Amino acid sequence: MRHKIVEQDLRQIIAADLPWQTLAGKTVLISGANGFLPAYIVETLLYFNEQKRHSSIKVIGLVRNKNKALKRLEFYQNRTDLEVIEQDVSSPISLDLKIDFIIHAASQASPKYYGKDPAGTLLANTLGTYNLLELAKLHQVESFLYFSSSEVYGKVDPSCEQIREDNYGYLDPTLVRSCYAESKRMGENMCVSWFHQYNIPTKIVRPFHTYGPGLSLDDGRVYADFVADIVNNRDIIMKSDGSARRAFCYLADAVQGFLTILLKGENGQAYNLGNPQGEISILELAVKLVDLLPEKGLKLLRQPIHDNPDYIPSQVSRNCPDISKLLALGWQPQTSIEEGFKRTIGSFL
Repeated sequence: MRHKIVEQDLRQIIAADLPWQTLAGKTVLISGANGFLPAYIVETLLYFNEQKRHSSIKVIGLVRNKNKALKRLEFYQNRTDLEVIEQDVSSPISLDLKIDFIIHAASQASPKYYGKDPAGTLLANTLGTYNLLELAKLHQVESFLYFSSSEVYGKVDPSCEQIREDNYGYLDPTLVRSCYAESKRMGENMCVSWFHQYNIPTKIVRPFHTYGPGLSLDDGRVYADFVADIVNNRDIIMKSDGSARRAFCYLADAVQGFLTILLKGENGQAYNLGNPQGEISILELAVKLVDLLPEKGLKLLRQPIHDNPDYIPSQVSRNCPDISKLLALGWQPQTSIEEGFKRTIGSFL
């Protein structure tokens, strides 16, 4: 049975004023389909089919581990509008069926991978992007959405209150942690180049910090650790000074934004997606989460930092987006940080 919070989210997403009819009778290929962000897109499109039976959107999910994907999408098994294909996007892709839209979201986005598998991290963002762009060219797709990251900005000048799409900072390509950001940058340029040279209708989204139902509680990012602590009735243990500031966007709002860019975005353009109203320090977030469910009686504890050779933390102290470009397409975030994290925690209970 679908969780009531997920049901409410999906209902909210499909109520968005978008040209949904563009997708009717079409096939949408989504790479990394069991990942945190793309899996909710898969659920949204299938839910739309349930509610608008004339739409008949076909969803093709490319995943590296089919069994893991079927577990994540267990509610949707045995449906004719979903096909899950085991395929590493870093390997050549050959499909017999016609593809109309491509969403490339396959990526090792968690910092826990950057130290132990930097090569694997960058391959999906480069070779994977090449393979899917070539597939897009072959099928003459109507729209191609590439999932980039706010990490492409690097260390932006601290005086910059909100990061615009052209506010690039310093990024050292000789640091192992740059495997993610540098390859996302290359993927972006590939999208722009294929648009320029082959007229592939590419769009780029740069998600900032996103959270919500389906968040992997062993993701490795600090806010996932916090949610895991609350869900499992553990005190939150701070392993840093908590001064870093991040802007958090609720998943249902983000998915509306992703689909807005796919269906209404300008070709060859990049769009920030985040919630500037959800900017908060990591310490403030920890306090807020403890206070959110006082009945649990949990506390915030501080602990000395211990080095983990596999986890390489970000050097960026503040990360808040300017979302003017996406607002101009008619999207805006609707969920407060308090409501969003309460819904996220509730979805695990």
